[in-house]
Amino acid sequence: MACRTATKRFRLVAMKGSGSYSTFGTVVPDAARQFMARADEIPQHSGVEIALFEPKIDEGHLTGSFYVGLIVNEAVADPPAGMEYMEFSQPYASIRGPLSRLDSLHHQLLQWLGDQGMERDLNRCIVETYHPKAQGEEEVEIHLPILA
Repeated sequence: MACRTATKRFRLVAMKGSGSYSTFGTVVPDAARQFMARADEIPQHSGVEIALFEPKIDEGHLTGSFYVGLIVNEAVADPPAGMEYMEFSQPYASIRGPLSRLDSLHHQLLQWLGDQGMERDLNRCIVETYHPKAQGEEEVEIHLPILA
């Protein structure tokens, strides 16, 4: 699982949620399931799930917001009720691997960033994309925004 940097562009339709960082492990998947129950309302989606997370700045930062959604192939002028269309492009450091190793992938990517002398952009959301595999476990690709 190699780390890399690249400027990435994301187009998505998503629903916003929020909660305590300590509950993100259950709150975010629950929100994603609710969102995916409405996936057929979204035109031109790619089938790739995406989540955006407000970065936790320090130990005193207890609650944050997130978005769960689907990547779309083109702009959506009129997203379904309760959903938003978003589009952005920025530099990221990224890593991809098995979803079961999510925590260790985050740790590995943060370690690599430090080793490379790069800084995270804490004013931008962390992006995770989820990729089903034909056989085997789903993969996650983590994109940490970096300062250019």
